[in-house]
Amino acid sequence: MNLFELLAGEDNHLALVTPEGRSLTYKQLRENVTALVSQLHSFGLQKSDRIAIAMTNGSPMAITFLAAALCGIAAPLNPKYKQEEFAFYYADTQAKALITLSEEPEVAITALTPDMMLINANVNTDGTLSFELATGHKAFPSSPHLPTPQPSSDDIAMILHTSGTTSRPKRVPIRHRNLIASANNIIGAYSLAAADTTLCLMPLFHVHGLVGCLLATLGSGGTLVCPNGFNALEFWKLVDTYKPTWYSAAPTMHQTILARASRNTEIVQANRFRFIRSSSASLPPIIIEQLEATLNAPVVESYSMTEASHLMTTNPIPPKVRKPGTVGYGFGVEVGIMDSEGNLLPQGSLGEVVVKAPNVIDGYENNPEANATAFVNGWFRTGDQGTLDEDGYLRLTGRIKELINRGGEKISPLEVDDILLRHPAVAEALAFAVPHKSLGEDIHAAVVLKAEASEKELLAHCSSMLANFKVPKQIHILEQLPRGATGKLQRLAMAKLLEIGE
Repeated sequence: MNLFELLAGEDNHLALVTPEGRSLTYKQLRENVTALVSQLHSFGLQKSDRIAIAMTNGSPMAITFLAAALCGIAAPLNPKYKQEEFAFYYADTQAKALITLSEEPEVAITALTPDMMLINANVNTDGTLSFELATGHKAFPSSPHLPTPQPSSDDIAMILHTSGTTSRPKRVPIRHRNLIASANNIIGAYSLAAADTTLCLMPLFHVHGLVGCLLATLGSGGTLVCPNGFNALEFWKLVDTYKPTWYSAAPTMHQTILARASRNTEIVQANRFRFIRSSSASLPPIIIEQLEATLNAPVVESYSMTEASHLMTTNPIPPKVRKPGTVGYGFGVEVGIMDSEGNLLPQGSLGEVVVKAPNVIDGYENNPEANATAFVNGWFRTGDQGTLDEDGYLRLTGRIKELINRGGEKISPLEVDDILLRHPAVAEALAFAVPHKSLGEDIHAAVVLKAEASEKELLAHCSSMLANFKVPKQIHILEQLPRGATGKLQRLAMAKLLEIGE
């Protein structure tokens, strides 16, 4: 089975909806993807070739991803990268081609090497796409007479990179079978069906957007509304227009949506979501409480990684039991807790979260050292610390490398984040480690405020709810918190970014 067989929606049912543009049915989508794959093959691209994509969110990006993954190996890239970053990823993936909307983004084109082909994606009047081999770049010999080979379930569909916040990013090859397993797990976890409409807020160069939004929706026969990226000012207007039954987003997006909900109370009341999903980072319990109270819909937090083709665990939707503060249990995924020696620990023990499932990759590409560390006895070591309760629900205490060791006392920064967010003046919070001569590490925190508050007041708030050793030594009041390309907070880099030494 390959990704094309996942597109099993009814012929006349809407598959992709573009705000202020043309929508595509499943029949149109299947026919367009088939034609585009043939075009790519006619340019000389084959199933082992890596095809970089640099496009903003929208239906054209979704269609292009499917075509690239069915012709060769899709390598979606953040269109906001700088020229040096594009050059790095082209070289690292050994990309043979770049597909982009005409002259967007320009730096992606500037970074092309002489042996890469440039392919323009043109939007037709009916909303479908056609590809055009641009001039001025060396193309491979045209092969119009070769048959179009169908990828197998074992072929690599796309290649992504780990975030690389502390080291060189690792290449993650994700096979068709991995993606299909993950999409089906998501469909099963949330009972997704053709009647569901999803609002795609996550970027389609990231596994959350590609699998958690795009493939899960198309695999269920539902409809994906695909705006040109996330815009907080447009969110409630889109909800009112398209009546989505659910959406999936990162915590920072949920907080932005929540902040604007009070200005759109009529739309909120008239358009109740079946459920709201959160992934990509921990969602503080206080935000879950506020979202559910304001939007009158269940919020399900899930736990995902690129190496698992996205989903690993999730809280289920009602009437099944949700446990806020946990990330639920494995759906099609076996979850365990392991010690540093590679031994599985009994229920209730604190240790490293490990997973085993068909959606987990076979290994990093050309990285035996990382594979030897990350894969132990068939289990993938996530790098996260947590515990499993008596019902199999997973509670995360943080990234192992992000835990703060203050003179031997271990502090979960997530716990401190949640306490700070419970102060009425705090909009965003991030606890982090700083070097300390005698303790090894001490704890600081950074906050963004939505009302007036002093550092002294915030420290007193922490002291009233946390053990003394967990109270931040200093709280930095900032205009904004630093984030990576996918919106993930840069906890490990905070001390360096704020130039805090010993």
